Amino acid sequence: MRLRLQNAALELYAERGFDRTTAAEIAALAGVTERTYFRHFPDKREVLFDGEAVMQTSLVDAVANAPELQPLPTLLHAFLSVVPRFESDRALKERRHRVISATPELRERELMKMAHLTDAIRSALEQRDVPRTFASLAATCGIGVLTRVRLEWLAGTPRDYPSLLNDAFGDLNLLLSGGAK
Repeated sequence: MRLRLQNAALELYAERGFDRTTAAEIAALAGVTERTYFRHFPDKREVLFDGEAVMQTSLVDAVANAPELQPLPTLLHAFLSVVPRFESDRALKERRHRVISATPELRERELMKMAHLTDAIRSALEQRDVPRTFASLAATCGIGVLTRVRLEWLAGTPRDYPSLLNDAFGDLNLLLSGGAK
């Protein structure tokens, strides 16, 4: 049901725009009542952000369960361990990205999501005894790398997520060592 509602929302948002689409119209296209829609999603924005909590939990657990490494290698290991979640349903994620990119309110919501994810990863690093200032910096850099990889992947690169992640962390390491010009 949630996937039907997401697909209906994406279809209408792409056709009419986010602002000109109602939850009732999404429900009708999905073949359910508006009440059913609101049982699954609190508003018309959240249909696009379904799975956010699950992704955050997966990443925090991956950081917690990573081998004893320095903070950035810990994040690379954690991100690589959840690649199947990142790579799932590319077409849906591409459609979602187009809608979010075209709507300021949704871009703001996406930024809030990333800020919450950064905080959660910082906290997970702190639980591994990384000092707060380093945990904060590592989490911010890690989410920056993850964002770069996601955008490249959504742009249609034929490269796989693990290669993109490894290369992006390699670029970060090169930048940190002063080797990037």
